[in-house]
Amino acid sequence: MNVNDGSIFDLSPSEKLQLVEDLWDDLAATPEGVPVHDWQKDELARRKANLLNNPSSGLSWEEVKRRIRSRYGR
Repeated sequence: MNVNDGSIFDLSPSEKLQLVEDLWDDLAATPEGVPVHDWQKDELARRKANLLNNPSSGLSWEEVKRRIRSRYGR
């Protein structure tokens, strides 16, 4: 796909999803290049401290998936 041929807004939904996936994969290949703002670092530190102080406040990955599937029927 050549984005110079037209607007990305003219793409079909499946083409848009593929573009998003391609962009995500490109960013994931060099995570050190993705900027992280100080407020995001602060929030991650706050959440980590909360989890360490209250281990039962978190959910297992299995529980998260179960809740999502029950909510969206998948």
